[in-house]
Amino acid sequence: MRMTLAVHPEQYTIHSFSPNAVLPNEVFAQDIYFIGKTPEGLSLVISSDIMLDSLEQEPGWRCFEALGPLGFLTTGLLSKVSSTLADENISIFAMSTFDTDYILVKHNRLDLAIEALKKQGYHIIESKDEA
Repeated sequence: MRMTLAVHPEQYTIHSFSPNAVLPNEVFAQDIYFIGKTPEGLSLVISSDIMLDSLEQEPGWRCFEALGPLGFLTTGLLSKVSSTLADENISIFAMSTFDTDYILVKHNRLDLAIEALKKQGYHIIESKDEA
């Protein structure tokens, strides 16, 4: 089966907060956001259009969405994508949900990432959730 990855049109920013930070309600009103919390800190991925006062932030990420649903029996997707991109010296930030995986790459490496993934047989489309 040929895997399809949809490229989201917007750019995202990865934020770092203290583990006890209270996020503004604006975060929860967004269509897409990801939160990861550990005893060491809280990470948030959100549209770069949203300005937040975080400890650190890394703007300018673009997102590939693995179209699914994939289910828990799908194995190796992140491994294969990350290996393909690592071979081109492209760093990623990966996130997973119950239904699918998301792979972020820096916006200035997006074209190279698309080219590398296509060479490995991935079908790349524009996200149907265009802004």
